[in-house]
Amino acid sequence: MLLEQSSDLRVVAEVTSPDELIRVLGSTECDLVVTDFNMPGEQAADGLSLLQLLGRRWPERPIVVLTQLGNSATLNSIARLPNVRGLVSKADTVKELPMAVQAATVGRQYISVSVKRQFDLARTEAPGATTTLSRREAEVMRLFASGNTVSEIARQLNRSVKTVSSQKVEAMRKLGVKSDLEFYSYAREHGLGF
Repeated sequence: MLLEQSSDLRVVAEVTSPDELIRVLGSTECDLVVTDFNMPGEQAADGLSLLQLLGRRWPERPIVVLTQLGNSATLNSIARLPNVRGLVSKADTVKELPMAVQAATVGRQYISVSVKRQFDLARTEAPGATTTLSRREAEVMRLFASGNTVSEIARQLNRSVKTVSSQKVEAMRKLGVKSDLEFYSYAREHGLGF
């Protein structure tokens, strides 16, 4: 509704899942995709994976991403994808979505005010934020960042799966990340080897 209020924009399709988005893009001509970062679905439910898939299949098609994420590392990972031309916080949608779409259609990148604020906040934070982790939490997260599962970490450290899982959850809470994807982005962004 918001986009259709602009006389030079026309919505050609609406979808409710990543799978439906992929099907529709395969059969519908459009100049731009506006997508939520987190949509339920089977094939590409992970937002970053979905955006990468869209970039591989339709590299010439710009994407504007709506999100309510607050993790600057994940937001930065989204913004750096070559086909993402707009990144808009849901808090800014009404005012900034039309501007993001307009910018994307002419090849410019658009980052909304709230997302820019997250980037600025991340720059002012101390890079040693991981010092708040206990030695055991840091050990678990280092192994997790290296690609080990919770079960593998438990075996390596001779701890129970429940203990390792609790340490991982607590470490993620301290780091301010809410998912494994956000943690991997955080670790990559901050060059963490713990």
